[in-house]
Amino acid sequence: MSVRTEPRNFTRLTTVREATTDLVALLMHAGLIRINRNTDDVEPWLAQSWTQSADGLTYTLKLRANVRFSDGHPFTADDVVFSFAASYAAGLADSLEIDGKKLTVAAVNPQTVTVTFPAPFAPGLRLLDNLVILPRHKLEPALERGTLKTAWGVSTPPSDLAGLGPFVLREYQPGQRLVFVRNPNYWRTDADGAPLPHLDRVTLDVVPDQSTELLRLESGEIDATASQMPVEDYAELKRGAEAGTLRLYDLGPDLYPDWLSFNLKPGAFAGDARAAWIQRDELRRAISLAVDRQLFSDTVFLGAGVPVFGPVSPANKRWYWKDTPAIPHDPEQAKKLLASIGLSDRRGDGVLRDVAGKPARFTILTQKGRPAFERAVSVIRDELKKIGIAVDVAELEGNAVVQQIYSGKYDALYLNAFLSDTDPADSADFWLSSGPSHFWNPDQRTPATEWERQVDGLMRVVSTSHDFSERKRSFDRVQQLFVEHQPMVYFVAPRVFAASSTRLGSVEPNVARPQLLWSPDTLTVAH
Repeated sequence: MSVRTEPRNFTRLTTVREATTDLVALLMHAGLIRINRNTDDVEPWLAQSWTQSADGLTYTLKLRANVRFSDGHPFTADDVVFSFAASYAAGLADSLEIDGKKLTVAAVNPQTVTVTFPAPFAPGLRLLDNLVILPRHKLEPALERGTLKTAWGVSTPPSDLAGLGPFVLREYQPGQRLVFVRNPNYWRTDADGAPLPHLDRVTLDVVPDQSTELLRLESGEIDATASQMPVEDYAELKRGAEAGTLRLYDLGPDLYPDWLSFNLKPGAFAGDARAAWIQRDELRRAISLAVDRQLFSDTVFLGAGVPVFGPVSPANKRWYWKDTPAIPHDPEQAKKLLASIGLSDRRGDGVLRDVAGKPARFTILTQKGRPAFERAVSVIRDELKKIGIAVDVAELEGNAVVQQIYSGKYDALYLNAFLSDTDPADSADFWLSSGPSHFWNPDQRTPATEWERQVDGLMRVVSTSHDFSERKRSFDRVQQLFVEHQPMVYFVAPRVFAASSTRLGSVEPNVARPQLLWSPDTLTVAH
């Protein structure tokens, strides 16, 4: 299988979710529960059963007996308690918090653990899909030293690692591949009682370039891609499917469309003349008006896309705000908005300038080797040039882009990020102003804007109310605030295509990532 970026570490204890790191965790580790991506239901995993207290706050989870880590060490409730502590220490609190407060976890006995929520939480144990169970016997010293984040970095020898997932890492060649082999102590069996996983080995080849990825899939060098296939490859993939050499899956509109966001961290542009306008809502609303979404769909996704105007795709049928207003293509209205923040054509040459006469210009940072990203930023650049704004484009490797986000030294981003769950309460790290994945201005101590303060309050209702209608109304209002202020500008949700070799079996494709690999222990290959 192919991945497009290197993993950041082997624990998934990262404050910014990254696809390869998540996939590595899916192969190496396991959780207490699992959300089945096809049914959207919570399934027992390392916790085989649970009960809930009368007040709804405490869950008592019965752990599976005789489960061992890949190195043979027994799995107990102490590992669960440790894993919560590790996640909180690594800065992942927002993905495991309720109303800003941590969960209380206690080991009752080696096979029983209680998890007490500090307040009512509507999704219940869905929250635990964010928790990876890590080995206390391996990582507790790093937690005590405060070095947990770097304890299992990518330079860690595979022999030092241990997990509860279906595979163990045998070999890592930076920039080339990761080789996983069957975990001899894996605890699951199939419906016939045969031990899982079915596969003896999984190799993840690092292939940053999508064109190379397609060639390797067509030639049979790889059996599947961890990412969806770009729409420009659809015709080629369809020919392969018709010839019987590939399987092609059309999974519908993407749950998580690409987006354009600006650096809205206060002080990010201190001393820069652009500070007067580059962080203004009016700029982002003007961009949304200036970009022709049908042109965007036709150019970027070859017409295989649905216009979107807010942060939730219509593919998320349960939570999408059906009254999301369609933003028209209106360049003249965009110019009026820009004039209201001091950007106008002062010399009659079609170039917008600020009050000091300096041209309106900014740089969009995006990931290298992603043709759809390249086409998208080209469309945005060309559309904004029509209204007098100059756009430069900077392309970097995936992890270099993440580093730039962390540093806060950028103007704007064109990227894609997926959330923890379709239920918004399980993605608090994105929605809350204090969240590390609140991309435009992460980790705020207090909300930087009034509208973000309102979102924080609404998300408390989304997270704590057991009345779905009340939750839905509150989250509709969250989406309305997003559309009004557009911290992220959304244009089109592409249709999701995935492909695999014909020898890959027991595939359960789903629009959520990783589309074909979310249940790796049940995959098979024909010999």
